[in-house]
Amino acid sequence: MSTFTKILSPIDFSAPSQSALETAASLAKQFNAELLLVHIVPAIPDLPSSVSMLKEGQYDESLHTDAATRLAEMALKLKQSGIKAESTIGTANDTAMEIIRQADENDADLIVIATHGLSGLHALVFGSVTEKVLRESHVPVLVMHTTKAAEEAKSSAA
Repeated sequence: MSTFTKILSPIDFSAPSQSALETAASLAKQFNAELLLVHIVPAIPDLPSSVSMLKEGQYDESLHTDAATRLAEMALKLKQSGIKAESTIGTANDTAMEIIRQADENDADLIVIATHGLSGLHALVFGSVTEKVLRESHVPVLVMHTTKAAEEAKSSAA
């Protein structure tokens, strides 16, 4: 059985990615591996209607700042539970390729990623970040089908 020294967990702050993070954290603890939390901010974000095009730079900066704050909090909680955790933010319009680039750049030996359970025409039209990571990654990828976990999280929050 091979061992892992660095596990990458892409985080989009959704319930499925949180569920996949729990699995990644469990594996990191089991293997005494470092856990790298990665969030990808779009290079050209879709501006909400309330944001002027003249304020695009400030909006982009706020996306990075918000993500950095949330990731730092998540990493701190993991560290408090005895897991070596770091975080980083990537910027790209091709989220899957940026996840793979981050894995390569940070010498990750496992990616633990959630699938949001898209199927049919929606998945065909919009594609799947998880599916592309699975196809293109040079390191093993553990895919967590977390639709049920996301539904449970929504119902418990209501």
